[in-house]
Amino acid sequence: MTSNISLAPPSPTVQIHLPDGRALTGPRGERVGEFLRPVRDDFGAPIVAAIVDNELHELTYPIEMESRVQPVTMDTADGARIYRRSLVFLLEMAFADLFPEGKLAIDHSVSSGGFFCQVSGREALTQKELDQLEAHLRGLIQADLPFERKVMPIAEAVEYFKQRKFDEKVRLLAHRQKDYLTLYALNERMDYLHGYMVPSTGYLKRFGLARVNGGFTLRFPRRHSPTTLEPMGDYPKLLAAFRQYGDWLARLEIENTGALDDAIDQGRAEEIVLVSEALHEGHISQIARQIAERGAEIVLIAGPSSSGKTTFSRRLSVQLLAHGLSPYPLELDNYFVPREQTPLDSNGQPDYEALEALDLPLLASDLESLIGGNETHLPHYNFKTGMREPGETAQLHKGQILILEGIHGLNPRLIPDHLAGHAYRAYVSALTQINLDRHNRVSTTDTRLIRRIVRDARERGYSAAQTIARWESVRRGEKRYIFPYQENCDVMFNSALVYELPALKPLIEPLLRQVPYGKPEFIEAKRLLAFLEWFLPIDSTYIPANSIVREFLGGSSLKGFKAWKR
Repeated sequence: MTSNISLAPPSPTVQIHLPDGRALTGPRGERVGEFLRPVRDDFGAPIVAAIVDNELHELTYPIEMESRVQPVTMDTADGARIYRRSLVFLLEMAFADLFPEGKLAIDHSVSSGGFFCQVSGREALTQKELDQLEAHLRGLIQADLPFERKVMPIAEAVEYFKQRKFDEKVRLLAHRQKDYLTLYALNERMDYLHGYMVPSTGYLKRFGLARVNGGFTLRFPRRHSPTTLEPMGDYPKLLAAFRQYGDWLARLEIENTGALDDAIDQGRAEEIVLVSEALHEGHISQIARQIAERGAEIVLIAGPSSSGKTTFSRRLSVQLLAHGLSPYPLELDNYFVPREQTPLDSNGQPDYEALEALDLPLLASDLESLIGGNETHLPHYNFKTGMREPGETAQLHKGQILILEGIHGLNPRLIPDHLAGHAYRAYVSALTQINLDRHNRVSTTDTRLIRRIVRDARERGYSAAQTIARWESVRRGEKRYIFPYQENCDVMFNSALVYELPALKPLIEPLLRQVPYGKPEFIEAKRLLAFLEWFLPIDSTYIPANSIVREFLGGSSLKGFKAWKR
């Protein structure tokens, strides 16, 4: 049998294959961004990166052999991160050009799409100066200057940052395990940004700057509308929560990850845990006192996934008992409408997260009856049959207060207006304030995802891949049903703890390493592993049994806690 296989010189061209079956041919060694240029208008959002044979790469990545390529656009999680990170780098470079005596810090995110930025070392920017900064940014974008990627020995990177007086970066790099660092350069000035970047300034056309609260907001598109900027909202309660946590970090003398690693290295882990927990307990006690002083009869608690709502609710119940109030938990799940009446989502599937999945008239009737001191027959929802059944009979006595925990707790439509005056609303979320350094922020979403992966593995037997696969759906529900109403609260409780990532690190790293190569979730697992490299671990035995972190680590003394019902 004659073989048709023979030796041949390498072809000067190579093909890439797109997910829709199309193929593109170009010179071997050409950048993947150039391969994708003919199809860049075929997608609903700008292309900012590419997945090449199951690995995330920048658009400057050279294609040396036939490959499967999936464009990464700004309406994806990875694409949004790359765009925002690149925009922060450009802002930092432009700011240094105009205000070399100042220091720029990227503080926290805002819901309308943006990062709140603060300036130190000089007066806050005037509107005229902010306009100059925006004009300079647009000039750099118009020039379409390349971002140059440089891999540098760690000693050289440390020396560079010492010269620029980036002390927090020097502290961070002191704990770096790898002997190199990837920097990006623009016009001879460099910095480290944790993650990939777009190839050049010309990709960053969509942004805005707005003065607010003594600083300014760097505005950028949100994922669901990647080519437009949403109107600026007003978030005084969110800002106050971030500032409170910033004050807590200042008390601990830990204002960035390098300082945290130093403290752990110096044997201060137990002190950090104890003080952090004391600050949490003090805030919960303050909330209980406010509820008691107001004479609220209903406490509504809401927050996104893995925010620690359950532990917060139970710790609040303990504090309410200490203030002479007896909490009576009312489960919103028992007010689901019969399954056949559940509203459908855009895919025709039952949407159990929609507010209309609850029987709001029945809930209002029972609440009114209960706070009126009447004996009330409560429903019980049978999840097997999808029907409501008769539940327990309840009657509140003097000093008892209703506790309702659920995703719709801050939605003004949950309870009617005539009951709203009886309610106290609490929003709970891990509003992480500690950042890697002044330019590399830690995402609140990443903190919650890490919490959830650890808890899902321990309590439900889920793999990290399974939790990551469900996370996008969870996030969609949060953006629709929770975040738009967060400013409706009476108080925001920041459930983040400065030590939690070092505590969770020893548990989550083995879980992330088990995500198989080639699965879509591998890219996310690899990203989280790279992020966690910046944190030194701590011994979880320091963590008290009633800590919010225990809800995820395990060993919580509050797991079975229920306030006594008279």
